[in-house]
Amino acid sequence: MIVRPETPRDGGAIHRVHVAAFGDTDEADLVNALRASEAWIDGLSWVADDNGLVIAHALISRVEIDEAPALSLAPVSVLPERQRQGHGTAVIRAALDAARATGLPLVVVLGDPAYYRRLGFQPAADYHLSAPWPGVADAFQVLLLPSYAGQPQGKVSYPVPFKEM
Repeated sequence: MIVRPETPRDGGAIHRVHVAAFGDTDEADLVNALRASEAWIDGLSWVADDNGLVIAHALISRVEIDEAPALSLAPVSVLPERQRQGHGTAVIRAALDAARATGLPLVVVLGDPAYYRRLGFQPAADYHLSAPWPGVADAFQVLLLPSYAGQPQGKVSYPVPFKEM
């Protein structure tokens, strides 16, 4: 298995991974909508490829925090039969490594705190960051990147494709 950036040929395979993992097309459609939006950043969509078969995908795209640029990790998917084997962690780590080179200050994620804390995420509220949705508490998390200098703080605003889900 290799972990690599998405290529133009991977679109259909990425779509299939998200549909298989979630049982519907919402996340797959979100990836397609983000790909066509200003939130997309080349080089921040990563796949795990096992002999030509895409088995996992992680995407980082633009968000804003009170109009300051930042990043969001979402969605992340692994084929059901390949879950719990480290493939999701591998694509997330690769995407986060690529995100460090953007010069942006942080990455937010909405997900299981036990899982994402292993990857260095911390409660977003500890950094005065709030989610656009009520009731997410510790599931809304942040990973500070090298360029973080105490800012930005405030409410995270997701791009239109997220709002259309």
